Amino acid sequence: MVMANVTTTCRFLLMGFSNTRELQILHALLFLLMYLSALAGNVIIIAVTTLDQHLQSPMYYFLKHLSFLDLAFISVTVPQSIDTSLTGNGCISHGQCMLQVFFFTSLAWAEVAILTVMSYDRYAAICLPLHYEAIMDPRACEWAVIAVWLSGGTSGILYTAATFSITFCRAKVIHQFFCDIPQLLKLSCSNDYLGVIGVAAFMTVLAFICFISIAHSYIHIFSTVLRIPSAEGRSKAFSTCLPHLFVVSFFLSMGIFEFLKSTSDSPTAFDIMISLFYTVVPPTLNPIIYSLRNKTMREALRKLLLDGEFTKKKTFLSYC
Repeated sequence: MVMANVTTTCRFLLMGFSNTRELQILHALLFLLMYLSALAGNVIIIAVTTLDQHLQSPMYYFLKHLSFLDLAFISVTVPQSIDTSLTGNGCISHGQCMLQVFFFTSLAWAEVAILTVMSYDRYAAICLPLHYEAIMDPRACEWAVIAVWLSGGTSGILYTAATFSITFCRAKVIHQFFCDIPQLLKLSCSNDYLGVIGVAAFMTVLAFICFISIAHSYIHIFSTVLRIPSAEGRSKAFSTCLPHLFVVSFFLSMGIFEFLKSTSDSPTAFDIMISLFYTVVPPTLNPIIYSLRNKTMREALRKLLLDGEFTKKKTFLSYC
């Protein structure tokens, strides 16, 4: 009866993690800490890659946009979830849910696209060093980033239009901490969700192409790096590639697993954890991963945090 009363007063009801008040407060605090960590880490990377003239190469240009995406991506779901836990009110309007689906799918695809571009950048820098400046000239980098953002917006429009063309005729209860498309599909009582399946199939093909491109890039990268005679040279090359490879592998594997697993009317703690691993963890860990493994980034961070100054020298081609 309570559930029926709630779902008549709001369009959708986010169930979140728990109905126990103590656990809701704990969840809100943990999410707040992760959100603030992601906010601080990504803002620092954006500031460093913008102000330090040593970090004006294409790699850091793309890293800056990855940080922008991470900031936006975690902001789509986490603040809403914190508010839900603190207030105990999981109601979300039709418009809010639609916006959440749009921005979530847009930014998720944009992350896949920027990670693919970053893989190609590392391939060009390490495998084709003599042609790198010609391949990754500033104009090409700008167009690549424009394509990333436009492709993300297109993905969001397709998913949002297909999802909200569905007739929702069941209790509008979403067993997640955000408007998750698989959970929304379960609210349909007919076959009018086939449009979403078509969009998902199309985007899956594109994601597979991106995965093949990334795999192709790293096969050639590792083949080239292992032929470098100097141990120091191999270490410098790996320091820019391994963090990116970890980020790509983690994000794609969690996303693919979430896409392939079946949805449940009563999600387990494991289902919620998987959602956390591809929505909250990557934006929080990415700044740490990229800064810890990259000597140039560590030096720039030291200057920002300790000295408060940056060097004036500008270099375009620098991958170690």
